[in-house]
Amino acid sequence: MPDEFVPDVVLPQSKHARHRLFVFLRQEVKSIISPTDLDKPNTWRRSWCGGWATPRCPPGGEASPFAAVSGDHPVPEISSRTAVRVRVAATSLNFANFLQVQGKYQERPPLPFVPGSDYSGVVDAVGPGVRGLRPGDRVCSFTGLGSFADFIVAEEKQLFLVPDGCDLVTAGALPVAFGTSHLALVHRAQLKAGQVLLVLGAAGGVGVSAVQIGKVCGSVVIAIARGAEKSEYLKSIGADHVIDSSKDNVVESAKSFLKARGLKGVDVLYDPVGGKLTQDSLKLLNWGVHILVIGFASGDVPVIRANIALVKNWTVHGLYWGSYLTHRPRVLIDSLNELLSWLSKGLIKVQISHRYRLVEAHLAFSALRDRKAVGKVMIVMGSSAASRL
Repeated sequence: MPDEFVPDVVLPQSKHARHRLFVFLRQEVKSIISPTDLDKPNTWRRSWCGGWATPRCPPGGEASPFAAVSGDHPVPEISSRTAVRVRVAATSLNFANFLQVQGKYQERPPLPFVPGSDYSGVVDAVGPGVRGLRPGDRVCSFTGLGSFADFIVAEEKQLFLVPDGCDLVTAGALPVAFGTSHLALVHRAQLKAGQVLLVLGAAGGVGVSAVQIGKVCGSVVIAIARGAEKSEYLKSIGADHVIDSSKDNVVESAKSFLKARGLKGVDVLYDPVGGKLTQDSLKLLNWGVHILVIGFASGDVPVIRANIALVKNWTVHGLYWGSYLTHRPRVLIDSLNELLSWLSKGLIKVQISHRYRLVEAHLAFSALRDRKAVGKVMIVMGSSAASRL
């Protein structure tokens, strides 16, 4: 895919217009829709066999859990006076989306559903009460579901203007990964210059963002990833010490670096991985450390003993980024605005590892599952023509 993106020409949409959706149908081999329901009109079709083990199968095939991508779906209507319809330019694939289609995420939507979370695009139409946006404006945002589509409708207050000079693919990759790391490191742990930040799973979407935000804050960053390619990339974005967990002893390597720098230990642990790596990392922590629980990519939820936390004055933060929209919306909004400012100033850079078309979204899930990504996996819509956008 090209580095730059231009959407097709934006035209007013009638209520009879159509658009494409990427629909997830089932998590298990057993049927989600009964055989009798298949004879009813307007029932979503689904495949009968196969499963997540075969994500490379094209959507719509018998072994695929995804429906065939078609343009038969009606374009969503403006739903309120302050609603905005966005023509999606790019949408991001996050580990949470991967867990969601496996039925392992904390929020389990009813089937079938359209996956997707953060996205960017161009305003296509606005409700009569919208004051700050107009058709043609470039925006980005996030949603619980539904961004794997040509169009999406959101409230005006949920949309963020993309600064001049930022391309839409980059903007679509920003909200969830960088938003998670910014809230975790800046708001919760209050990371300071000179502190030691240890980032687990540092080559993934949130890991890469944590390394960069750590450097913006002036911290000393130790990054852990698997493989030479990922390690070299982390060095290139400023990590002070990179540990290749596929060949290095994590604890010994980190302790050697800390000793050489005259540092006592880790002040902030950023953990989207869990499992044994978390248990090893606990051996490196200072008194009064902030432990940021971001996720469990290893599939193993670690145990952090409360008596040890008490004695060493550890603070353990659970960080579910999306819930800030409900409980602390102003904090989330300010965080994303600061990130967009940093992006426009070149203080952070979004690494796009893989790009796929909407009809190839199943391959995007496969790339994430196989841990091929160094940075973000993106679904890019529309034309392949180059543009400053």
